Amino acid sequence: MNHLTDIKTLDDIKLLVNTFYAKVQKDELIGPIFNDKIRDRWPEHLEKMYGFWQTILLEVHSYSGSPFPPHKHLPVEKEHFNEWMAIFTETVDTLFQGPIADEAKFRAKNMADMFHYKINYFREAAQNNNLKK
Repeated sequence: MNHLTDIKTLDDIKLLVNTFYAKVQKDELIGPIFNDKIRDRWPEHLEKMYGFWQTILLEVHSYSGSPFPPHKHLPVEKEHFNEWMAIFTETVDTLFQGPIADEAKFRAKNMADMFHYKINYFREAAQNNNLKK
């Protein structure tokens, strides 16, 4: 019998974020990208992610800003987004169950797809600009 509960509180968000990013940091594929970008600013990044997910999932408006710009020039491809999504989904499914947990996975998938699309768009635009020079 499964006794998992749904994501309901900031403490739940912190558990999700901390567990997820602990796995990301150790991952062979995406860990080096995150660790190189974030370096010694993990506590700051985690705080930002608490606010981001709290805003999205609990409708407590503790995050403002645009999440995409810091990711714009990362050296990532579809396989990196797939790995990120696999780790996120596994983390949510291990810790939580319910409509908000499902919403977290849905939102993460949409965000990963959108980031992948936008990163490719900006890469192609930069390549086209370089060809015109």
